[in-house]
Amino acid sequence: MAKIEVQLDLIRKYNVPGPRYTSYPTAPHFDEKVSWDMLVPYIKANNDPSQSDVPISLYFHLPFCKSLCWFCGCTNVISQDTSCSVRYLEYLRKELDMLAPLLNSKRKMVQLHFGGGSPTYSEPAEILRLGGWIHELFSFDKSYEASVEVDPRTASEAKIKAFAEIGVNRVSIGVQDLNPEVQKAVRRHQPHELNLRTWEWVHSAGIKSVNVDLIYGLPLQTASSFEKTLDEILKLRPNRFAVFNYAHVPWLKKAQNALTPLPPEVKMDILKMTVEKLTNSGYTYIGMDHFALETDELSLAQRNKTLRRNFQGYSTHSGSDLYAFGMSSISQTDSVFWQNEKDLKEYYALLDEKKPAQRKGYLLSEDDKIRQKTIMRLMCDLELNYKAMSNLLAIDFARYFSEELASLEKMQSDGLLVCNEEGVKVTDLGRLFIRNIVMQFDVYLKEDSQRRFSQTV
Repeated sequence: MAKIEVQLDLIRKYNVPGPRYTSYPTAPHFDEKVSWDMLVPYIKANNDPSQSDVPISLYFHLPFCKSLCWFCGCTNVISQDTSCSVRYLEYLRKELDMLAPLLNSKRKMVQLHFGGGSPTYSEPAEILRLGGWIHELFSFDKSYEASVEVDPRTASEAKIKAFAEIGVNRVSIGVQDLNPEVQKAVRRHQPHELNLRTWEWVHSAGIKSVNVDLIYGLPLQTASSFEKTLDEILKLRPNRFAVFNYAHVPWLKKAQNALTPLPPEVKMDILKMTVEKLTNSGYTYIGMDHFALETDELSLAQRNKTLRRNFQGYSTHSGSDLYAFGMSSISQTDSVFWQNEKDLKEYYALLDEKKPAQRKGYLLSEDDKIRQKTIMRLMCDLELNYKAMSNLLAIDFARYFSEELASLEKMQSDGLLVCNEEGVKVTDLGRLFIRNIVMQFDVYLKEDSQRRFSQTV
């Protein structure tokens, strides 16, 4: 990819609050008034015999960490007492037993993800126990993908082997930044030796696909310092990179009050350098925060226009329902979303009372579904062909979105897009502002003026 020139005026213009669009409508629109009884008919409809060929994805939220990283925006529980994860496992089983009877057992599981928190907080016996339940209750597709988020500070060879034994074939290693000064500033001490040791354990366990998580926008980072981190990680040649834009949301995460985020122009310098370095090193810039080797499934899915985006980021498994377990986890079908209770004690209390752990939900309207697919395709394909979208959505796309498409003219003038009578295509420069572009199709942003999001740059 050629060098990308970004003017400071452009950064200031587009550095506005906005969602990350892991869903549409976004999670702030989920409502406690949408009860479990309202959701069940939709879940049953998605699991009748006619849906046996429709795949499913599973997510398990394992929230525990031994220490708090000040930049973290995840829903987690900090505890040095590792026995707390044993109790949590018992409640995951209660939740599994409650939802499993509603699901069609003939549907194949194509994607499984363990997130957190830190899944490597759990001991090997707990990992094997949970994996046993999953194999007991669900049928794995031959080409399934199972991934886990790994914290090298709590990982061990036995834990990695346990995840491999239950079928994990991809890992995401949380590195964030190798600079000791940056680590100190965000309260995450992690010598590179831990990352290299974890890398060896992963490969010795037979897991071939590795993603490395990094974060840009942290205190003390510069394009030069972050490039050194990239250079070290590139020596390992991971299959994928997830290079996340630090989301500074201290009104949600109090620990972030200890941090001063970087100026937007410095963050943009880091992102530009990252895109140029990784694309010149054989990686495809998938969009937002993901990069993959040109031969990786993500890259192939983007070229084939079968890529999708969900609560775990970009995915190759289109058309699957997502069933999520554990506190705060979010499930998704083609018609509904629901989110579990975020507070651990309340999560336990609901299940003790033999009630579903669900706390909020959302029922999608027809307009929601049309905008959801439009935003999905734009974020995944980086273009919208009017004829193809009209066929996909059974509408006259250009007429339906006439106002939204007209609003893109200013972005075209800024070099973010190329628009013509056939459609819209995002430029290399526009990829850096993809959140701003898709925001034009979000009908709820006007009423979201009172909601607070992280900055897009």
